[in-house]
Amino acid sequence: MVIMSSPAKTSYAKSGEVYVAYQVTGKGPVDLLLAPGFISHLEHSWEEPQLARWQLAMSQFARFIRFDKRGTGLSDRSVGIPHLDERMDDIRAVLDAVGSTKAALMGVSEGGPMAILFAATYPERVSALILCGTYAHHLSAGPALSRDRDGDYHRLVNEHWGTGGSLFWFGPRSAKDPQFRDWWARLERLSSSPSAVLNLRRMNQELDVRDILPAIRAPTLVLHRREDCRIHFEAGRYLADHIPGAKLVELPEQDHLYWVGEGGRRAVEETQRFLLGTSPTRESDRILSTVLFTDIVDSTTHAAAMGDRGWQSLRQAHDLMARAQIQRFRGREIKSTGDGFLAIFDGPARAVRCALGIVEGVSPLGIAVRAGLHTGEIELAESDVSGLAVHTAARVSQMAQGGAVLVSSTVKDLVAGSGLTFGDAGEHDLKGIPDRWHLYRVVDG
Repeated sequence: MVIMSSPAKTSYAKSGEVYVAYQVTGKGPVDLLLAPGFISHLEHSWEEPQLARWQLAMSQFARFIRFDKRGTGLSDRSVGIPHLDERMDDIRAVLDAVGSTKAALMGVSEGGPMAILFAATYPERVSALILCGTYAHHLSAGPALSRDRDGDYHRLVNEHWGTGGSLFWFGPRSAKDPQFRDWWARLERLSSSPSAVLNLRRMNQELDVRDILPAIRAPTLVLHRREDCRIHFEAGRYLADHIPGAKLVELPEQDHLYWVGEGGRRAVEETQRFLLGTSPTRESDRILSTVLFTDIVDSTTHAAAMGDRGWQSLRQAHDLMARAQIQRFRGREIKSTGDGFLAIFDGPARAVRCALGIVEGVSPLGIAVRAGLHTGEIELAESDVSGLAVHTAARVSQMAQGGAVLVSSTVKDLVAGSGLTFGDAGEHDLKGIPDRWHLYRVVDG
C-alpha cells in the first residue's frame, strides 16, 4: 500500500527536556502548522494514499508544518500525561525550530483545544486559526465522546488496540476498506501504547477551553462535517458562535478523519481560500494570561509587632524569594502590591506551581501567604495590566485563607493532566464580578 517514502525529513525540536518530531513540506506564502488529533505518526502518514495527497495539497499553498505531540509517534514517548502548558511549549518549540515568527494554526479533533489556547495566549504568533472537527469541551461534542465515560472506549483499547479496532469509531466508511484497516492498525501500534492512549483520553475529557473562546483575536475558520460520527456538528457551531468573527463551513460525509473523501478535498479548498484571502490579524494589546495575586496574611499586625526595620528586612526576604519563583516558572512580574505581587503567566499550570512555591517558600520566614489565580483576557499597558480577568484574580485571592492557593474553575479546567490536584472550595459571589464563581483549593502540585 506504500505510495511513496516521506518527501520531507523528520527533524527534532527541543521543548524543555523533550524532543518533538516535526516535518516541513511546501514553500507557500504562509506558514501553516497542524496540531494533530489523539494519535499521529509523521512518516507512516505518507503510506496512506488519501492522507499523502491531502498533505501534499496543503503544501501547494503553504509551508506546511506537522509534528507528533509529545507522547505519540516519533516524539519522546515516556513523558507522563502531557498537559496544555507543555503542548503549547511544543508548538512554540517547533515554530522556533523552523524559523516561523507567525503561522496559521490548524487544530484537528483533540488538537483543537491546544490550538485554541495557543492562539489566545500568543496572538502575535498566530495569523489565523482553523478548527477542523473539534470542540471546546467533550460534553459539548455529543454522544460519541460521552460513550467513553461508560467504559466502551476503555474496553476497546484494552482488547483491540493495535488491530485497527478503533477505526470503526472514527471512520466507519473507511473501515470498509481492508487496506485502510491494515494501515490504521499499524498507525495504532506505531503511534502510542494502549496505556498512553487511555491516559490521553482521560486528560482530553477533562479539558475545557470554553471560557477562552472570546479571547481569540485571530481570524478563525471552523470546518465540521455535518454528520461527523465522532464529534457532533453542534460542537463546531458552538466554537463559531463563541469565537469573535469566526466563520463556520459545513463539510459533507460522516467519517471523523479530516482528510478522507469529499470532505477532505473541501477542507483543503476552504483552508486555501481562507488563508490566502484573509486580512492580517488585528494588532491588539489584549492577550490571554493566567493572573496571579499573592499577599502576606496579617501584614499590618506583623509590621506593628516587628517594627519598621524588622518588617523591612522580612519584606526583602519575602520579595527575593517570590521573585525567584516567578522567574523560575517563566512569569512576568507586573508590580509589587506592598505585601504581595501581581504577576502574569502564559501557562496556567506554571502559574499554579509558582503560587505553591511562594506559599511554601515563606514558611521559614514565619509568615503565611495566600494566592489567587484566574485565566482570562487582559489588557497590557506599559507597566501594568487591566481587565476583568485581573479583577477576578484579585477577588479570588481575597477569598483564600492563609497558606492556601485558590483558583477559578477556568484555571482548574485548563490544567487537566498536569498532576495538580484540587479540593472543592464551593461557589462564591466575588465583589464587583458578575455571576457566582466556583473556586477550588490547590491540594497538591
